[in-house]
Amino acid sequence: MRHVISPLDFTVEELDQLLDLANDIEHHREKYAHACDGKILATLFYEPSTRTRLSFESAMLRMGGKVLGFSSASSSSAAKGESVSDTLRMISCYADICAMRHPKEGAALVGSMAASIPVINAGDGGHQHPTQTLTDMLTIRSLKGRLDNMTIGLCGDLKFGRTVHSLINAMVRYPGIRFVLISPKELRIPDYTRENVLEANGIPYEEVTSLDEAMPKLDILYMTRVQRERFFNEEEYIRMKDCYILDKAKMALGKEDMLVLHPLPRVNEISVEVDSDPRAAYFRQVQFGVYVRMALILTLLGIQVQ
Repeated sequence: MRHVISPLDFTVEELDQLLDLANDIEHHREKYAHACDGKILATLFYEPSTRTRLSFESAMLRMGGKVLGFSSASSSSAAKGESVSDTLRMISCYADICAMRHPKEGAALVGSMAASIPVINAGDGGHQHPTQTLTDMLTIRSLKGRLDNMTIGLCGDLKFGRTVHSLINAMVRYPGIRFVLISPKELRIPDYTRENVLEANGIPYEEVTSLDEAMPKLDILYMTRVQRERFFNEEEYIRMKDCYILDKAKMALGKEDMLVLHPLPRVNEISVEVDSDPRAAYFRQVQFGVYVRMALILTLLGIQVQ
C-alpha cells in the first residue's frame, strides 16, 4: 500500500510513468471506462473546494467507480471532535482509496499513518498540494513538450501558496530549471523553501517585486491568488490582494510561446481579457487535472489496463 502526501513520494521515473498514463487516458478514455468497477473513493474535505474535490469525483466516476465523503468539517464527525486518525480508520472500512484535504499542515500524513487504504493529500494548509503539482506538470509537459530547461515565474502569494511550494519541490529535480519569484516582500517564499530546496539543490532563482520586469524572461508564468483564508488580519489581506493583476498590457511583454497557469480559483489577479489569449492555459489545466487523478487512482490501486 502506498500514500501520496508530497510530490517527492514519486521518483522522477515514476512521475514520467504516471504522466505517460495520464496522456494515454486523455487519448483513449473509453479504454478506462470500467477500470474501477466495484471500487469506492472517499473524499474527505475539511475545508471548501470546487475543482479538486469534483476533479477527484469525476476521475473515479469516469472509470466506473463510486464516490462517498463530505465537503466540509461541519458536515462530518470532526464537528463532534473526532480525530483525523479515527476518521481514517473508520473510512478504511468503507472505501478502497481516500483523497483528503485539511486546513492543518501535516494532517494528511497523520491520517495516512492510521489508514489501511491509500491516502492522497488533496491539500494540507499552506504546506503541499501534490495532485495540483501533478496537474501542473502534465499541463506543462503536454503543451511545452518537456519538463526541463525553462524559466518558471511564480507570482503572487508565495508564502502561503501550497501549490507553489509543491511545484518548486517537484521541478527542482529536472535539469535546467530556473525560477523567478515575483511577490511583495511580505509574501515571499518561506525561508525553508529558499534554503532547503532552492539553495540546497543549486537551483538558480531571483526574487523580484515587479511582474513587468519579469515577463520577458519567462517560459511559464504561474499566477496565484492572495488567499483570504491564510490571513489572520483582514486589513492586511485587503492591502495585499491586488498586488499583481495580469492583463493584456502585461501579456504583451511576454514571449509568444509563454504559458500562463493558475491553480484556480482566480479572484481578480488575471483579467478576463486574458482568457482569449492562446497562451492562457489555466482552463486546459483543469481538464488535465482529471486525467492525472485518474492515473493516480489507478496507480495507487495497482490497476493495470491493457
